[in-house]
Amino acid sequence: MWAGRHVVVGVTGGIASYKSCHLVRRLSEAGARVDVVLTRGAAEFVRPLTFEALSGRPVLTSLWEPDRALAHVRLGRECDLIIVAPATAHAVARLAHGMADDFLTALLLAATAPVLLAPAMNDEMYAAAPTEANLAALVRRGFATVGPERGPLAEGASDRPGRMSEPEVILHHAARVLRRGSALAGRRVLVTAGPTREPLDPVRVMTNRSSGKMGYRIAQAAWHRGAEVTLISGPSTEPDPIGVAVERIETTAELEAAVARALPAADVLVMAAAPADYRPADVLDRKRPRQEGSLTIALEPTKDVLLGTRSLRRTGAVIVGFALETGDAAEKAAAKLVRKGLDLIVANDALEPGAGFEVDTNRVTVLDRDGGRHPLPFGSKAAVAEGILDLVEVRLG
Repeated sequence: MWAGRHVVVGVTGGIASYKSCHLVRRLSEAGARVDVVLTRGAAEFVRPLTFEALSGRPVLTSLWEPDRALAHVRLGRECDLIIVAPATAHAVARLAHGMADDFLTALLLAATAPVLLAPAMNDEMYAAAPTEANLAALVRRGFATVGPERGPLAEGASDRPGRMSEPEVILHHAARVLRRGSALAGRRVLVTAGPTREPLDPVRVMTNRSSGKMGYRIAQAAWHRGAEVTLISGPSTEPDPIGVAVERIETTAELEAAVARALPAADVLVMAAAPADYRPADVLDRKRPRQEGSLTIALEPTKDVLLGTRSLRRTGAVIVGFALETGDAAEKAAAKLVRKGLDLIVANDALEPGAGFEVDTNRVTVLDRDGGRHPLPFGSKAAVAEGILDLVEVRLG
């Protein structure tokens, strides 16, 4: 995502500027070339040497430095993205009124690259009418914003917005800004993930080893590409993807109902969940006592959730299924693709080391309805998610 990208981080004079150190470090570690621009106020909080050590590049602080004539113009045209974090109330006001009296404001006024602002200020200052008007003016000019959040401020606790978003959150929003031209931008994407649990009694359940990792990575990657994403998730320890609406379910019946509610409005369905194929026929309302000898439990089939969506799909929607098999994965997946009326199906072998459940890597082959086979290289599930969504975008045209 960030390898080879050129990012400018503008830091203005607020206490939250210490978080910008972590932001610059994360961008640099991810492979981005980072130029840091400090205002005079920011340099009172964090010295330029700190950012030089983190970015490995000279820090820009003045329009009047030797050998840097028109550097603010070149930088704003050459970079892929400008992030201003923190963006104080004073900085927001100057930007909104087109001032260009230091390196950062001159850079932003001349820039053609996209801009992401991370406001950070006292909660009263953020709620003030002039600040609201200034931010609205910048949004109309095409600036994106992230935050601010509720939480502790320098002057004490507050239950109102003012605190700068955390660096990881800013990074996710920055990724979304960079992907504005994606074919998924503005589309509604529905993703399912994780296992289902079928109760035997109030204590015990039948389930499987799905962790939800693959579906969560797809949901996050789709949001980065500008989609409005809903994730329907079975039990999982994965953190909620940034920007994604998450609905929790337990049983296959609950998954079926949740998909039925959301699918009619969706442009894309990615069915990465691993619902149970069977459930106990008789669910006890008390814990089943331990007993000597064997125990036989009658099972009944659950509904095939993906097959049942055929009448609910929008015309032109792209439907993606998954087939986790143990041997002959591609052949079994091809049969499922036809039977369930899919556009794409993702096949992988649960027995391959480093693929399948409960790991962070995967190797898959994506089959399409036209007979094409697209093997994706072994890699992180985040990278595999990108490969799957590339093929979804091709289907969307």
